[in-house]
Amino acid sequence: MTTTLIRQSPQWRYVSLPFDDIVALTLKTAKVMKKGQVALVLADDATIQSLNHDFRGKNKPTNVLSFPSDEANELGDVILAFETIAREALAQHKTLKTHTTHLIVHGTLHLLGFDHEDEADALIMESLEIEILSKLAIENPYNKP
Repeated sequence: MTTTLIRQSPQWRYVSLPFDDIVALTLKTAKVMKKGQVALVLADDATIQSLNHDFRGKNKPTNVLSFPSDEANELGDVILAFETIAREALAQHKTLKTHTTHLIVHGTLHLLGFDHEDEADALIMESLEIEILSKLAIENPYNKP
């Protein structure tokens, strides 16, 4: 597994995280044996709003989008929006690094086919997120302050 980091937006220049380790731990914890490349795109709200509009029909920014790949050696792309993530982190009393880490885990799980469209699937996905984040010494993001 390799992680390609693409800093599309200069706003991300001061955010330093162990991107490879976060993705690798997510794959290991989800018991995924498939090898492949994951592209993490550190974007801005304008970029993600355009993608959200084009692919989901929602003309607004969101925090993270995932695009699984059909290619043999690629798992897919995870795109993160700086401004939305920064706003959410502030509103939720989290650090930017903690919230970004959670969204990388969340987006990577989407690449693996996990979703939260119904309550049962959401519980499975959230429990995996909580387990992975705890291994990174990050508290349960679903606990209300």
